[in-house]
Amino acid sequence: MQRTSFGAMPCPIARSLEHVGEWWSILILRDAFRGHTRFEQFRDSLGIAPNILTRRLKALAEAGLLERRRYCERPPRDEYVLTERGRDFRPVLLSLFAWGDRHFAPEGPRVELVDSETGLKADPMLVDRVSGAVITEPRFHVQRREGGP
Repeated sequence: MQRTSFGAMPCPIARSLEHVGEWWSILILRDAFRGHTRFEQFRDSLGIAPNILTRRLKALAEAGLLERRRYCERPPRDEYVLTERGRDFRPVLLSLFAWGDRHFAPEGPRVELVDSETGLKADPMLVDRVSGAVITEPRFHVQRREGGP
């Protein structure tokens, strides 16, 4: 079955899903934020088949989210390090984390996002970088640009 490509769609959500819309990709990025860099670390953490992990790591590197770096020549071994583009995905992961914790954890939170300085539990929210205002409707809405599809 051929997968539909979202890369040429005008919607930024669709274009983003072209690169991170496969669940293994998001979990690999999650583990990269935890400090994982090596194939074996990702494989052991995720319980993912090696052939699938190889494809996902390659796709994330081609999308510019991870950088492949050689750390051993004999045998050849690479590690995968977050790029700036990959690090920019962190707020998306934290939003998914908070949303999943709020709506899909009937047993209660198993992990928490904590402020390192205060030790208090954090509750992520989306804030406008310019005004500092919490992004909620109706104040903020999506609007097509002049000449946009």
